[in-house]
Amino acid sequence: MGDTRGERYDANICSCCFANLTAECLSAGLLFWFFGGTWVPMPNQDRSLYCEDWGEALTNRSEPAICVVDLEIGTASVLEGVPPDVSPGQALWAPGSQAVFFIGWYHEPFRLGLKFCSNRRLESSLFKIDLCGHCERLSGENLSVSNPRLSPDGSTLIYLQGAVFGPHNQCLSLQQVLYLNSSARLSVPGEFAGMYEALPSCCWSADSQRPVCLFFISSFTLFTSVFVSSSSDLSDSSSQLYGSWKLLTVQRDLMVVCCSSPNTPPTLRVGFVPRAGEAVSWQTLQEPLMTFDFNWKVLDVTLPSDEENANYPGLDFGAVLVKPSRPLGETRTPLVVFIHGGPHSQFPAEWNSTTAGLAKLGFAVLMVNYRGSTGFGQHSILSLIGQIGSQDVKDVQRAVLTALERDPNLDPDRLAAIGGSHGGFLACHLLGQYPESYRVCAARNPVINAATLLGTSDIVDWRYTSAGFHYSYDQIPTAEALAAMLQKSPIAHAAKIKAPVLLMLGGRDRRVSPHQGMELYKALKSRGSPVRLLWFPEDGHSLSRVDTQVDCFLNTALWLHQHL
Repeated sequence: MGDTRGERYDANICSCCFANLTAECLSAGLLFWFFGGTWVPMPNQDRSLYCEDWGEALTNRSEPAICVVDLEIGTASVLEGVPPDVSPGQALWAPGSQAVFFIGWYHEPFRLGLKFCSNRRLESSLFKIDLCGHCERLSGENLSVSNPRLSPDGSTLIYLQGAVFGPHNQCLSLQQVLYLNSSARLSVPGEFAGMYEALPSCCWSADSQRPVCLFFISSFTLFTSVFVSSSSDLSDSSSQLYGSWKLLTVQRDLMVVCCSSPNTPPTLRVGFVPRAGEAVSWQTLQEPLMTFDFNWKVLDVTLPSDEENANYPGLDFGAVLVKPSRPLGETRTPLVVFIHGGPHSQFPAEWNSTTAGLAKLGFAVLMVNYRGSTGFGQHSILSLIGQIGSQDVKDVQRAVLTALERDPNLDPDRLAAIGGSHGGFLACHLLGQYPESYRVCAARNPVINAATLLGTSDIVDWRYTSAGFHYSYDQIPTAEALAAMLQKSPIAHAAKIKAPVLLMLGGRDRRVSPHQGMELYKALKSRGSPVRLLWFPEDGHSLSRVDTQVDCFLNTALWLHQHL
């Protein structure tokens, strides 16, 4: 295949941000884009020349290209005309199949990490390019956009839009571009707490009037049709079995969803998009092979006045408590405090294999959605900016105290803290700020020292934002910023840590350098504190290789059993 950018593209393509290989079979042929694999210099280029990539999970992925295949004559070509400072992706045919919509990520002055970052649509824009190479931008400036989806009749294009920089995952708005004589208008449910997730590739109803979208209410995941005179929740409110509903696709009005709960593994259900005011008749394709006798409930947490955020008062948050129904020969159940990373993500009331495994072993698990988690609105997310290491730590501790107060069967003398990334950051903070409360900790790729992480992370913008500082590409570290980052970090409390710590680190982590965990390891070793480190040289930030996941769970379970 020809390539105008002097690079070779292979089929070993990461799917997390630009997609592995996207193709749409329309009358004009196939449309797809390659997200460059290993960069191969041309003979006249210096092999030692540094080539930027897009960070965590996208190492050696640099410049994608949109390609068009003519099925009639069997040729493939790179679509010319994409601006040179733009990396294209998420392409789809425009009406008439003589032009293409795509999202363009601006990669100047340099690239920042894309994975898990909805604001990294960078600055990104929605473009339209015809087959002759004429390209125009359709969205505004200084925005981050993604997920263009065209209605079946070609009359309406929708896409997600958010702010640039700031929280790297936040509430997104649903935008529309009208073509032909579309009458579609936007309406959202009254309890709407924000859109945070990507749109399914096929999300439109057959009449081109209603896309179906995922949204959150507190710790529950639901979905709704939004382009109707009055929007409606399409989840089955009569069924108490499922805490999470996730839309996978809509095909000719047939919706396919994945449903689960903390005690019910995922199962597929289908139903047709209803007319306005009607309910969906859901059918389960296959009942779960098994359910588990765990008790679970969502806890709403109320803050005392002295823990309120002065700029964003009155915010609520919650947690999901999962317990074995019958403690294994014990009068009180040890509690594992499970903290999500992000920090702008959440623990929905859905199946989680780690939680289920721990509950099966006799542990209660408290999955905390502190302020700053998704599902509680944009003000909740913004409240955490500049408050990491304090507000989020207090929120987790407040959730623990709430659970202990409401459930006398939980053992307050046997508390553990586990989490990854920002969850590991908070777990280690809890050990240092509440050293008498926690007996043991297990942390995966934790942030330990935000100041030393500044120069090694692929999302340097978030390192400034999380500490309360404005970011710009030409930012130079100051003593004030570095001091603030250090003060907000778990390493500042390392000397007070008493509990045994298990660290699990990925050698290829581009988001949080494994040297972060090594820093805590050495601090604890030097003080004779019990610490164990597991090193996974081929893993990145998510520690997602199957054998690694098994290794991490088994070691975590044994570590908890040994020290609780």
